[in-house]
Amino acid sequence: MLNKLKEKISNRKARIGIIGLGYVGLPLALTFVKNGLRVKGIDIDKDRIARLNKGQSYILDVTSSEIREAMKDGAFSVTTDFSYIRSLDAVIICVPTPLYKTREPDVSYIVAAVDNIKKYMKRGQLVVLESTTYPGTTEEVMLPILESEGLKEGKDFYLAFSPERVDPGNPKYDTKNTPKIIGGISKNSTEVAKLLYEQAIDTVVAVSSSKVAEMVKLLENTFRIVNIGLVNEIMLMCDKLGINVWEVIDAAKTKPYGFMPFYPGPGVGGHCIPVDPIYLSWKARMHGFEARFIDLASQVNSEMPHHVVAKATEGLNDQRKSLKCSTVLVVGVAYKKDVKDLRESPALEIIDLLVKKGAIVSYHDPYLPYLKIGGINLKSVPFDKNAFKDSDCVIIVTDHSNVDYRFIAKNSKLVVDTRNVLKDVKNKSNIVRL
Repeated sequence: MLNKLKEKISNRKARIGIIGLGYVGLPLALTFVKNGLRVKGIDIDKDRIARLNKGQSYILDVTSSEIREAMKDGAFSVTTDFSYIRSLDAVIICVPTPLYKTREPDVSYIVAAVDNIKKYMKRGQLVVLESTTYPGTTEEVMLPILESEGLKEGKDFYLAFSPERVDPGNPKYDTKNTPKIIGGISKNSTEVAKLLYEQAIDTVVAVSSSKVAEMVKLLENTFRIVNIGLVNEIMLMCDKLGINVWEVIDAAKTKPYGFMPFYPGPGVGGHCIPVDPIYLSWKARMHGFEARFIDLASQVNSEMPHHVVAKATEGLNDQRKSLKCSTVLVVGVAYKKDVKDLRESPALEIIDLLVKKGAIVSYHDPYLPYLKIGGINLKSVPFDKNAFKDSDCVIIVTDHSNVDYRFIAKNSKLVVDTRNVLKDVKNKSNIVRL
Protein backbone atom coordinates (compact mmCIF):
# COMPACT_ATOMS: atom_id res chain seq x y z
CA MET A 1 0.00 0.00 0.00
CA LEU A 2 2.85 2.39 0.83
CA ASN A 3 4.64 1.63 -2.42
CA LYS A 4 1.43 2.15 -4.38
CA LEU A 5 0.93 5.58 -2.81
CA LYS A 6 4.55 6.54 -3.48
CA GLU A 7 4.18 5.48 -7.10
CA LYS A 8 1.04 7.58 -7.57
CA ILE A 9 2.79 10.60 -6.05
CA SER A 10 5.94 10.16 -8.15
CA ASN A 11 3.85 9.84 -11.31
CA ARG A 12 1.87 12.97 -10.37
CA LYS A 13 -1.35 10.92 -10.36
CA ALA A 14 -2.11 11.32 -6.67
CA ARG A 15 -5.20 13.37 -5.84
CA ILE A 16 -4.61 15.91 -3.10
CA GLY A 17 -7.19 17.51 -0.84
CA ILE A 18 -6.57 20.73 1.07
CA ILE A 19 -8.90 21.60 3.95
CA GLY A 20 -8.93 25.36 4.55
CA LEU A 21 -8.44 27.74 1.64
CA GLY A 22 -7.05 30.79 3.42
CA TYR A 23 -3.62 32.43 3.37
CA VAL A 24 -1.92 29.03 3.68
CA GLY A 25 -4.20 26.57 1.91
CA LEU A 26 -4.99 28.46 -1.29
CA PRO A 27 -1.37 29.30 -2.29
CA LEU A 28 -0.39 25.71 -1.43
CA ALA A 29 -3.18 24.32 -3.60
CA LEU A 30 -2.12 26.40 -6.60
CA THR A 31 1.54 25.47 -6.09
CA PHE A 32 0.65 21.79 -6.36
CA VAL A 33 -1.55 22.43 -9.42
CA LYS A 34 1.21 24.38 -11.19
CA ASN A 35 3.46 21.37 -10.71
CA GLY A 36 1.12 18.89 -12.36
CA LEU A 37 -1.01 17.55 -9.50
CA ARG A 38 -4.78 17.61 -9.12
CA VAL A 39 -6.18 19.32 -6.04
CA LYS A 40 -9.59 19.38 -4.41
CA GLY A 41 -10.00 22.36 -2.11
CA ILE A 42 -12.43 22.00 0.81
CA ASP A 43 -13.67 24.88 2.95
CA ILE A 44 -16.72 25.42 5.17
CA ASP A 45 -16.93 29.07 4.05
CA LYS A 46 -19.55 29.08 1.28
CA ASP A 47 -18.63 32.61 0.23
CA ARG A 48 -15.01 31.58 -0.38
CA ILE A 49 -16.11 28.61 -2.47
CA ALA A 50 -18.50 30.78 -4.49
CA ARG A 51 -15.80 33.36 -5.18
CA LEU A 52 -13.29 30.71 -6.23
CA ASN A 53 -15.82 29.11 -8.57
CA LYS A 54 -16.21 32.55 -10.18
CA GLY A 55 -12.44 32.75 -10.56
CA GLN A 56 -12.08 35.48 -7.93
CA SER A 57 -9.19 35.72 -5.48
CA TYR A 58 -9.54 37.07 -1.96
CA ILE A 59 -5.84 36.79 -1.06
CA LEU A 60 -3.10 39.28 -1.93
CA ASP A 61 -0.52 36.68 -3.00
CA VAL A 62 -2.92 34.89 -5.38
CA THR A 63 -4.30 36.56 -8.51
CA SER A 64 -7.72 35.86 -9.99
CA SER A 65 -6.07 34.87 -13.28
CA GLU A 66 -4.06 32.19 -11.43
CA ILE A 67 -7.27 30.75 -10.03
CA ARG A 68 -9.01 30.74 -13.41
CA GLU A 69 -5.99 29.10 -15.02
CA ALA A 70 -5.87 26.37 -12.35
CA MET A 71 -9.60 25.65 -12.61
CA LYS A 72 -10.11 25.75 -16.35
CA ASP A 73 -9.19 22.08 -16.99
CA GLY A 74 -10.39 20.76 -13.64
CA ALA A 75 -6.94 20.40 -12.06
CA PHE A 76 -8.20 22.56 -9.20
CA SER A 77 -11.76 22.36 -7.95
CA VAL A 78 -13.39 23.42 -4.70
CA THR A 79 -16.28 22.31 -2.51
CA THR A 80 -17.83 22.43 0.94
CA ASP A 81 -18.52 18.69 0.78
CA PHE A 82 -16.10 16.64 2.91
CA SER A 83 -17.27 13.34 1.38
CA TYR A 84 -14.80 13.98 -1.48
CA ILE A 85 -12.12 12.84 0.98
CA ARG A 86 -13.02 9.26 -0.04
CA SER A 87 -11.47 9.87 -3.48
CA LEU A 88 -8.24 11.47 -2.27
CA ASP A 89 -4.77 10.04 -1.75
CA ALA A 90 -3.51 12.81 0.53
CA VAL A 91 -5.30 15.34 2.72
CA ILE A 92 -3.58 18.47 4.02
CA ILE A 93 -5.13 20.49 6.85
CA CYS A 94 -4.65 24.28 6.73
CA VAL A 95 -7.24 25.58 9.20
CA PRO A 96 -7.01 28.44 11.75
CA THR A 97 -5.54 27.85 15.21
CA PRO A 98 -6.53 30.86 17.32
CA LEU A 99 -6.39 31.42 21.07
CA TYR A 100 -9.28 31.39 23.50
CA LYS A 101 -9.87 34.56 25.54
CA THR A 102 -8.01 32.74 28.33
CA ARG A 103 -4.95 32.69 26.01
CA GLU A 104 -5.08 28.92 25.73
CA PRO A 105 -4.77 27.08 22.38
CA ASP A 106 -7.99 26.55 20.45
CA VAL A 107 -7.52 23.41 18.35
CA SER A 108 -11.24 22.98 17.66
CA TYR A 109 -10.80 23.68 13.94
CA ILE A 110 -8.15 20.97 13.72
CA VAL A 111 -10.36 18.50 15.61
CA ALA A 112 -13.33 19.30 13.33
CA ALA A 113 -11.20 18.72 10.22
CA VAL A 114 -9.82 15.43 11.58
CA ASP A 115 -13.31 14.24 12.53
CA ASN A 116 -14.40 14.80 8.93
CA ILE A 117 -11.34 13.00 7.61
CA LYS A 118 -12.01 10.02 9.89
CA LYS A 119 -15.61 9.87 8.65
CA TYR A 120 -14.56 9.47 5.02
CA MET A 121 -10.96 8.23 5.10
CA LYS A 122 -9.78 5.11 3.33
CA ARG A 123 -6.79 2.87 3.87
CA GLY A 124 -3.56 4.08 2.31
CA GLN A 125 -4.20 7.81 2.72
CA LEU A 126 -1.67 10.39 3.85
CA VAL A 127 -2.84 13.09 6.29
CA VAL A 128 -0.68 16.17 6.92
CA LEU A 129 -1.32 19.01 9.36
CA GLU A 130 0.09 22.45 8.43
CA SER A 131 -1.77 24.58 10.98
CA THR A 132 0.60 26.04 13.58
CA THR A 133 0.04 24.47 16.98
CA TYR A 134 1.78 23.30 20.14
CA PRO A 135 4.27 20.39 20.12
CA GLY A 136 2.38 17.12 20.44
CA THR A 137 -0.85 18.07 18.67
CA THR A 138 -0.36 15.70 15.74
CA GLU A 139 0.48 12.75 17.98
CA GLU A 140 -1.71 13.52 21.00
CA VAL A 141 -4.83 14.97 19.35
CA MET A 142 -5.00 13.79 15.73
CA LEU A 143 -3.56 10.29 16.00
CA PRO A 144 -6.07 8.93 18.59
CA ILE A 145 -9.00 10.20 16.50
CA LEU A 146 -7.73 8.65 13.27
CA GLU A 147 -6.91 5.34 14.98
CA SER A 148 -10.18 5.19 16.94
CA GLU A 149 -11.84 2.76 14.51
CA GLY A 150 -9.01 0.27 14.23
CA LEU A 151 -6.73 1.67 11.54
CA LYS A 152 -3.03 1.86 12.42
CA GLU A 153 -0.74 4.76 11.57
CA GLY A 154 2.29 3.83 9.48
CA LYS A 155 0.46 0.76 8.15
CA ASP A 156 -3.12 1.64 7.21
CA PHE A 157 -2.63 5.39 6.89
CA TYR A 158 0.20 7.93 7.22
CA LEU A 159 0.28 11.02 9.42
CA ALA A 160 2.74 13.94 9.44
CA PHE A 161 3.17 17.58 10.38
CA SER A 162 4.61 20.25 8.08
CA PRO A 163 4.62 23.81 9.45
CA GLU A 164 3.37 26.52 7.13
CA ARG A 165 5.87 29.29 6.43
CA VAL A 166 3.70 31.78 4.60
CA ASP A 167 4.82 35.42 4.63
CA PRO A 168 2.00 37.45 3.01
CA GLY A 169 3.24 40.11 0.63
CA ASN A 170 6.81 38.81 0.46
CA PRO A 171 7.98 39.39 -3.14
CA LYS A 172 11.01 37.09 -2.84
CA TYR A 173 9.80 33.98 -1.02
CA ASP A 174 6.60 32.12 -1.79
CA THR A 175 5.25 28.63 -1.12
CA LYS A 176 7.44 26.99 -3.76
CA ASN A 177 10.87 28.41 -2.90
CA THR A 178 10.51 28.49 0.90
CA PRO A 179 12.09 25.32 2.37
CA LYS A 180 9.53 22.90 3.84
CA ILE A 181 9.92 20.96 7.09
CA ILE A 182 8.38 17.47 7.36
CA GLY A 183 8.03 15.29 10.46
CA GLY A 184 5.94 12.13 10.51
CA ILE A 185 4.58 10.00 13.32
CA SER A 186 6.38 7.03 11.75
CA LYS A 187 9.29 6.67 9.36
CA ASN A 188 6.91 5.62 6.57
CA SER A 189 4.83 8.75 7.10
CA THR A 190 7.87 11.03 6.96
CA GLU A 191 9.06 9.39 3.74
CA VAL A 192 5.75 9.59 1.88
CA ALA A 193 4.99 13.14 3.08
CA LYS A 194 8.46 14.29 2.02
CA LEU A 195 7.93 12.70 -1.40
CA LEU A 196 4.58 14.48 -1.81
CA TYR A 197 5.95 17.94 -1.07
CA GLU A 198 9.02 17.34 -3.23
CA GLN A 199 6.68 17.29 -6.23
CA ALA A 200 5.98 21.00 -5.76
CA ILE A 201 8.44 22.54 -3.26
CA ASP A 202 12.08 23.26 -4.16
CA THR A 203 13.60 22.18 -0.82
CA VAL A 204 12.07 19.69 1.63
CA VAL A 205 13.79 18.94 4.95
CA ALA A 206 12.81 15.85 6.94
CA VAL A 207 13.11 15.81 10.73
CA SER A 208 12.85 12.92 13.16
CA SER A 209 9.28 13.39 14.41
CA SER A 210 6.11 15.44 14.19
CA LYS A 211 6.95 17.04 17.56
CA VAL A 212 10.25 18.33 16.21
CA ALA A 213 8.48 19.76 13.15
CA GLU A 214 5.88 21.44 15.38
CA MET A 215 8.62 22.92 17.54
CA VAL A 216 10.50 24.29 14.53
CA LYS A 217 7.71 26.72 13.65
CA LEU A 218 7.31 27.85 17.24
CA LEU A 219 11.06 28.46 17.57
CA GLU A 220 11.04 30.57 14.39
CA ASN A 221 8.30 32.88 15.62
CA THR A 222 9.43 32.90 19.24
CA PHE A 223 12.84 34.08 18.00
CA ARG A 224 11.09 36.98 16.31
CA ILE A 225 8.76 37.99 19.14
CA VAL A 226 11.59 37.91 21.70
CA ASN A 227 13.85 40.08 19.54
CA ILE A 228 11.01 42.47 18.74
CA GLY A 229 10.25 42.67 22.46
CA LEU A 230 13.93 43.38 23.15
CA VAL A 231 14.20 46.20 20.63
CA ASN A 232 10.91 47.69 21.82
CA GLU A 233 12.26 47.74 25.36
CA ILE A 234 15.50 49.32 24.12
CA MET A 235 13.35 51.93 22.35
CA LEU A 236 11.49 52.72 25.59
CA MET A 237 14.84 53.05 27.36
CA CYS A 238 16.26 55.32 24.66
CA ASP A 239 13.14 57.44 24.86
CA LYS A 240 13.83 58.05 28.56
CA LEU A 241 17.51 58.78 27.87
CA GLY A 242 16.86 61.14 24.98
CA ILE A 243 18.61 58.87 22.45
CA ASN A 244 17.42 58.23 18.88
CA VAL A 245 16.91 54.44 18.84
CA TRP A 246 16.71 54.34 15.03
CA GLU A 247 20.20 55.85 14.77
CA VAL A 248 21.45 53.32 17.33
CA ILE A 249 20.10 50.40 15.29
CA ASP A 250 21.47 51.75 12.00
CA ALA A 251 24.91 52.06 13.57
CA ALA A 252 24.79 48.65 15.25
CA LYS A 253 23.87 46.85 12.03
CA THR A 254 27.13 47.96 10.40
CA LYS A 255 28.76 45.16 12.40
CA PRO A 256 29.18 42.30 9.90
CA TYR A 257 28.70 39.51 12.44
CA GLY A 258 26.95 38.82 15.73
CA PHE A 259 24.09 41.28 15.22
CA MET A 260 20.78 41.08 13.36
CA PRO A 261 18.70 44.27 13.18
CA PHE A 262 15.14 44.28 14.51
CA TYR A 263 13.07 47.44 14.65
CA PRO A 264 10.63 48.88 17.18
CA GLY A 265 7.03 49.47 16.24
CA PRO A 266 3.45 50.00 17.43
CA GLY A 267 3.03 46.33 18.36
CA VAL A 268 3.02 42.94 16.65
CA GLY A 269 0.30 41.58 14.41
CA GLY A 270 -0.68 38.74 12.11
CA HIS A 271 -1.68 35.27 13.14
CA CYS A 272 1.80 33.90 13.80
CA ILE A 273 4.00 36.21 15.86
CA PRO A 274 1.50 37.29 18.55
CA VAL A 275 -0.10 33.82 18.81
CA ASP A 276 2.44 31.05 18.19
CA PRO A 277 4.75 31.79 21.15
CA ILE A 278 1.69 31.71 23.45
CA TYR A 279 1.09 28.13 22.26
CA LEU A 280 4.63 27.24 23.27
CA SER A 281 4.38 29.04 26.61
CA TRP A 282 1.11 27.22 27.38
CA LYS A 283 2.63 23.84 26.52
CA ALA A 284 5.65 24.61 28.71
CA ARG A 285 3.39 25.39 31.68
CA MET A 286 1.62 22.06 31.20
CA HIS A 287 5.01 20.47 31.86
CA GLY A 288 5.88 22.65 34.84
CA PHE A 289 8.22 24.99 32.94
CA GLU A 290 7.91 28.78 32.93
CA ALA A 291 8.80 30.34 29.57
CA ARG A 292 9.96 33.67 31.03
CA PHE A 293 11.51 35.14 27.87
CA ILE A 294 8.34 34.49 25.87
CA ASP A 295 5.98 35.87 28.49
CA LEU A 296 8.09 38.99 29.05
CA ALA A 297 8.43 39.67 25.31
CA SER A 298 4.67 39.27 24.86
CA GLN A 299 4.07 41.66 27.73
CA VAL A 300 6.43 44.32 26.32
CA ASN A 301 4.95 44.06 22.82
CA SER A 302 1.36 44.18 24.09
CA GLU A 303 2.10 47.50 25.78
CA MET A 304 3.26 49.21 22.58
CA PRO A 305 -0.18 50.45 21.44
CA HIS A 306 -0.48 52.21 24.82
CA HIS A 307 2.93 53.82 24.24
CA VAL A 308 1.84 55.05 20.79
CA VAL A 309 -1.27 56.68 22.28
CA ALA A 310 0.89 58.22 25.02
CA LYS A 311 3.22 59.75 22.39
CA ALA A 312 0.19 61.20 20.58
CA THR A 313 -1.08 62.62 23.87
CA GLU A 314 2.32 64.21 24.62
CA GLY A 315 2.53 65.70 21.13
CA LEU A 316 -0.95 67.22 21.44
CA ASN A 317 -0.12 68.55 24.91
CA ASP A 318 2.93 70.33 23.46
CA GLN A 319 0.52 72.06 21.08
CA ARG A 320 -1.78 72.93 24.01
CA LYS A 321 -4.43 70.43 22.95
CA SER A 322 -6.10 67.56 24.74
CA LEU A 323 -6.45 64.12 23.21
CA LYS A 324 -10.09 64.21 24.22
CA CYS A 325 -12.14 65.73 21.38
CA SER A 326 -9.06 65.97 19.13
CA THR A 327 -9.34 64.59 15.61
CA VAL A 328 -6.88 61.74 15.04
CA LEU A 329 -6.21 60.15 11.65
CA VAL A 330 -4.59 56.71 11.71
CA VAL A 331 -2.64 55.87 8.55
CA GLY A 332 -2.42 52.13 7.90
CA VAL A 333 -4.49 49.56 9.79
CA ALA A 334 -3.23 46.30 8.25
CA TYR A 335 -0.91 44.31 10.51
CA LYS A 336 2.02 44.68 8.07
CA LYS A 337 2.91 46.73 5.03
CA ASP A 338 1.36 46.04 1.63
CA VAL A 339 -1.15 43.38 2.75
CA LYS A 340 -4.92 43.34 3.15
CA ASP A 341 -4.87 41.60 6.51
CA LEU A 342 -6.18 42.88 9.84
CA ARG A 343 -5.40 39.84 11.99
CA GLU A 344 -4.12 40.93 15.42
CA SER A 345 -3.17 44.33 13.98
CA PRO A 346 -1.91 46.76 16.65
CA ALA A 347 -3.85 49.49 14.80
CA LEU A 348 -7.08 48.00 16.10
CA GLU A 349 -6.05 48.43 19.72
CA ILE A 350 -4.63 51.89 19.05
CA ILE A 351 -7.94 53.01 17.54
CA ASP A 352 -9.88 51.43 20.40
CA LEU A 353 -7.70 53.20 22.99
CA LEU A 354 -8.05 56.54 21.19
CA VAL A 355 -11.84 56.24 21.06
CA LYS A 356 -12.04 55.32 24.74
CA LYS A 357 -9.99 58.41 25.59
CA GLY A 358 -12.45 60.62 23.72
CA ALA A 359 -10.61 61.22 20.46
CA ILE A 360 -12.49 61.54 17.18
CA VAL A 361 -10.84 58.85 15.05
CA SER A 362 -10.69 58.24 11.31
CA TYR A 363 -8.30 56.17 9.24
CA HIS A 364 -6.77 55.74 5.81
CA ASP A 365 -5.59 52.42 4.36
CA PRO A 366 -5.40 51.75 0.61
CA TYR A 367 -5.92 48.02 1.18
CA LEU A 368 -8.82 48.10 3.65
CA PRO A 369 -11.70 50.40 2.64
CA TYR A 370 -13.93 49.44 5.59
CA LEU A 371 -13.30 48.67 9.24
CA LYS A 372 -15.53 47.63 12.14
CA ILE A 373 -14.15 47.92 15.65
CA GLY A 374 -15.92 47.97 18.99
CA GLY A 375 -19.31 48.30 17.30
CA ILE A 376 -18.14 51.33 15.30
CA ASN A 377 -18.17 51.23 11.50
CA LEU A 378 -15.40 53.23 9.84
CA LYS A 379 -14.64 53.96 6.19
CA SER A 380 -11.18 54.78 4.91
CA VAL A 381 -10.96 58.52 4.26
CA PRO A 382 -9.52 59.78 0.96
CA PHE A 383 -5.82 60.51 0.77
CA ASP A 384 -5.96 64.27 0.27
CA LYS A 385 -4.60 67.49 1.73
CA ASN A 386 -7.78 68.35 3.64
CA ALA A 387 -7.88 64.99 5.46
CA PHE A 388 -4.47 65.73 6.99
CA LYS A 389 -4.85 69.46 7.51
CA ASP A 390 -8.16 68.95 9.30
CA SER A 391 -6.66 66.40 11.73
CA ASP A 392 -5.09 67.47 15.01
CA CYS A 393 -2.84 64.39 14.93
CA VAL A 394 -1.85 61.81 12.32
CA ILE A 395 -0.49 58.46 13.53
CA ILE A 396 1.43 56.34 11.02
CA VAL A 397 0.91 52.74 12.13
CA THR A 398 1.47 50.69 8.98
CA ASP A 399 4.11 51.78 6.45
CA HIS A 400 2.52 50.78 3.13
CA SER A 401 4.85 51.29 0.17
CA ASN A 402 2.29 53.17 -1.94
CA VAL A 403 1.68 55.98 0.55
CA ASP A 404 3.35 59.40 0.14
CA TYR A 405 4.61 60.06 3.67
CA ARG A 406 6.34 63.32 2.77
CA PHE A 407 2.96 64.62 1.65
CA ILE A 408 1.55 63.62 5.05
CA ALA A 409 4.36 65.39 6.93
CA LYS A 410 4.01 68.54 4.81
CA ASN A 411 0.25 68.83 5.35
CA SER A 412 -0.18 67.68 8.95
CA LYS A 413 -0.04 69.66 12.18
CA LEU A 414 1.35 66.72 14.15
CA VAL A 415 2.58 63.30 13.00
CA VAL A 416 3.39 60.35 15.26
CA ASP A 417 5.70 58.17 13.16
CA THR A 418 5.84 54.63 14.58
CA ARG A 419 7.79 53.20 11.61
CA ASN A 420 10.52 55.82 11.06
CA VAL A 421 9.30 56.43 7.50
CA LEU A 422 9.92 60.18 7.92
CA LYS A 423 13.58 59.89 8.93
CA ASP A 424 14.76 61.86 5.89
CA VAL A 425 12.30 64.74 6.26
CA LYS A 426 14.25 67.95 6.93
CA ASN A 427 11.63 69.94 8.85
CA LYS A 428 10.88 67.67 11.80
CA SER A 429 9.21 70.15 14.15
CA ASN A 430 5.80 68.50 13.74
CA ILE A 431 7.06 64.88 13.86
CA VAL A 432 7.10 62.68 16.96
CA ARG A 433 8.94 59.33 16.74
CA LEU A 434 8.86 56.25 18.91
